[in-house]
Amino acid sequence: MERKGLAAATAGLIAAAAMVLSALPALPAYAAPPGATPAQQDSGGRTLIAAADPPDVSLSGVKAHLSQLQTIATANGGTRRSTGAGYTASVSYVEQKLRDAGYTVTRQSCTSGCTGGAGPNVIADWPGGDENQVVMAGAHLDSVGAGPGINDNGSGSGALLEVALTLAAQRPTMAKHVRFGWWTDEEQGLNGSEFYVNSLGSTGRSKIQVYYNYDMVGSPNGGYFINNITTTAAQPLKEFYDKLNLQPEENTEGANRSDDASFRNAGIATSGVAAGASYTKTSAQAAKWGGTSGRAYDSCYHSSCDTSSNINDTILDRASDAALYALWKRAVGGDTPSRDFSISANPGSGTVQAGSPATTTIATQTTAGNAQAVNLSASGLPTGATASFNPASVTSGGSSTLTIATAPTTPAGSYNVTVTGTGETATHTATYALTVQGTSGGRTFTNGTNYTISDYSTVQSPITSTATGTATSPVKLSVTISHTCAEDLDIWLRGPSGQWYAVDRYGGTSCTSYGTRTYSVPVSQQAAGTWTLEVSDVYLGDTGFLDSWSITV
Repeated sequence: MERKGLAAATAGLIAAAAMVLSALPALPAYAAPPGATPAQQDSGGRTLIAAADPPDVSLSGVKAHLSQLQTIATANGGTRRSTGAGYTASVSYVEQKLRDAGYTVTRQSCTSGCTGGAGPNVIADWPGGDENQVVMAGAHLDSVGAGPGINDNGSGSGALLEVALTLAAQRPTMAKHVRFGWWTDEEQGLNGSEFYVNSLGSTGRSKIQVYYNYDMVGSPNGGYFINNITTTAAQPLKEFYDKLNLQPEENTEGANRSDDASFRNAGIATSGVAAGASYTKTSAQAAKWGGTSGRAYDSCYHSSCDTSSNINDTILDRASDAALYALWKRAVGGDTPSRDFSISANPGSGTVQAGSPATTTIATQTTAGNAQAVNLSASGLPTGATASFNPASVTSGGSSTLTIATAPTTPAGSYNVTVTGTGETATHTATYALTVQGTSGGRTFTNGTNYTISDYSTVQSPITSTATGTATSPVKLSVTISHTCAEDLDIWLRGPSGQWYAVDRYGGTSCTSYGTRTYSVPVSQQAAGTWTLEVSDVYLGDTGFLDSWSITV
């Protein structure tokens, strides 16, 4: 919504509210955002909203943005890929809307790390608030080359644009500074957001208290997923969905696959919402959210059919309101705590042989107010295991190394170790998933790093084995790949000696989804050293991700 005078803004809000009310019979479970009160007006006719009561985000406004992005893609070869004219036109559309609403807008060229010819990031700052305390929200603006990308990620971009315009129309008193980002080249490897985070420097990064990401928030068979759902950053998003009794879940599918990873890897607290991509909806999810079990959340993911008709309006509406709810609570006032922190484990899982130690970094982040002392402890350890922290207490913003020492008699199995941070004003927890293997039957090593698989590209994922002696033949592989055409993929294993072994060859007359597959690969060499899984995409048209793989030697 463009802000062309207060009267026009009020008229626009009234019209948007009327459209939302007229749609309510089709959405019986959904009304206004939790806690919202009827609008009041001052003597000049201006709408007044209390700081604790976020306004509604117009679904019709979001849909208008999606319609415009569809028009742009149609006029530019059916795509808004970061290197094409469709992306540049999308940038111009978003930028003009923001400038008209009163934002300070910057086009940031990605001068390193991005695909050649990629367009700019769009950064928008709303005036006011403490600029040393920044609350930021972002979404990637580019699509894949195969289609217009209206759900992925016109939905996140359009929702965030309408959130920004709604904030501008209300003009609340800001306690913290609000900044928005629309990212380039996400589909080629999170490149635009990574460039932005690196460009800030340590001082600029330290000012961002929380970053919220919105990627695919209108999936037609989708659900309600929250990134890092147990953290302080996620609290207002979960609060919004909980008040609608939506029973949200952790966004495991999107972990490390969208732009929030660029911020989280730099030590910035992150969260956000998503509605799902190529993963399959379970029967339990269909029972509580509706939709069809056994089908993908978005069957048009990364395809030409991801058009303006590939949207679930109810899910999109709720995600848009949740986005403003979180931003309003954090930056305008309301339920924002005066002092708080978050805690996380990186890596979040590990596998050891009984008698060996596992280590992970426990990171803390100040999310509100001043830093505070945080004492660390661990529970849920398996029999015979002990935990130690170095150091045992940190100031929020600092990190500690957690070492879990297992005994030779520690039973094999999987254990969820709870790491508790006890601060001066709050207590928060993080989970470390520990797998203990017995002393016989081979040792398993895992690489959970996510690698983008593009057309005509090759990725290599290494694992370092510390096992001794000769590898047990055949070695066992478990490979998880998100890819809609397994027949495109040529998969090889290279052993520590340099010998290559064929795992799964490409070819076929149809496409099947890859998922998780296991292999037995005959080998003849030592167990210790670096084993490398190589995945090549040898055909055009389907892309995906190598999510993780493990080898038992």
